Amino acid sequence: MFTGIVTDIGTVTELEQNGDLRARIKTAYETAGIDIGASIASDGVCLTVIALGDDWYDVQISAETVSKTNLDTWTIGKPVNLERALKVGDELGGHIVSGHVDGVAEVVAVEDEGDSTRVTLRAPKDLARFVAPKGSVALNGTSLTVNEVKECDFGINFIPHTKEVTTWGNVQVGDRVNLEIDTLARYVARLAEMS
Repeated sequence: MFTGIVTDIGTVTELEQNGDLRARIKTAYETAGIDIGASIASDGVCLTVIALGDDWYDVQISAETVSKTNLDTWTIGKPVNLERALKVGDELGGHIVSGHVDGVAEVVAVEDEGDSTRVTLRAPKDLARFVAPKGSVALNGTSLTVNEVKECDFGINFIPHTKEVTTWGNVQVGDRVNLEIDTLARYVARLAEMS
């Protein structure tokens, strides 16, 4: 489990397609404190560490994961939002995030509003019903509050701090973004279907 509070921006340094996709991510994390088999959310996708170096870790990514996320857009040099898994007693600063991406949203508008940036995204139709004004979503692993919703489009406001400590400072129209809907929204919808 994660909180959606990004704690490092890593960099993809190697990609190898050999059966599954293997990626090497350079990180500022103290890798001596990471175990093989640990989970690290990488752009919001819970990935398992399979190898470690002084300032990097490797993950193996299945074809299923690639098909359901934006990891097919990863290239050498790409910055990646990172978050280590929660430990008992950690502060829950964002919302409960599983790292199980539900689908990919597309950035359809980017507009500066004062020092902040308003980003409008288009969710896949089957996921749009789970996105609610003032509700939570995780986008590329970042816990965010939804401002408004109109059909499949929803708006997020990024403050300067978020743009500085995540990859959101470089957002552009056309970007494909990993979307994880709020777990609570998923269960509420399921209960409503059963009533």
